[in-house]
Amino acid sequence: MKHPGRKSIAFQLMLAARLHRTRTAIMLAEIGLFPGQEQALQVLAQHADGMTMGELSRTLHVRPPTASKTIARLTAQNLVERESNTPDGRVVRVALTDLGKEKLARIDAMTEELEEELNDLFDTKDAKRLRKALRRIVKHLGGQQDPDSVAATLGDDEADDEE
Repeated sequence: MKHPGRKSIAFQLMLAARLHRTRTAIMLAEIGLFPGQEQALQVLAQHADGMTMGELSRTLHVRPPTASKTIARLTAQNLVERESNTPDGRVVRVALTDLGKEKLARIDAMTEELEEELNDLFDTKDAKRLRKALRRIVKHLGGQQDPDSVAATLGDDEADDEE
């Protein structure tokens, strides 16, 4: 029996996202990580001097307790280190350890592999159209919730597809 929503854009988008997330979870498990942890490591890699927990949670678009839980798990694996830089200990900065940087190289290879698989499904023109359509969906749906976070997510990438 076929799913009644199979011709729906929303259903296909949800299904593709779910399958992508499952595939990513399997690949992450092979390198000892859970979904979401790779994103924290990737974001931290862009900030050599580390980030506060608040900055990290905003960048990841998650609530502070979620970011804290992720960082606690990554700290237990010695992939990140926490440092309080205020006397009362309320502001905590988080940075990658050397082991975290090594793990990041494996994440990057995994991400590249999956991206190549997806790119192989489309010619260059169709891939650009798909990215643009997905950004339009993100902008619309995100605008219904938090326009600032959507703008930060989109950044200057839109210019890439206008060439």
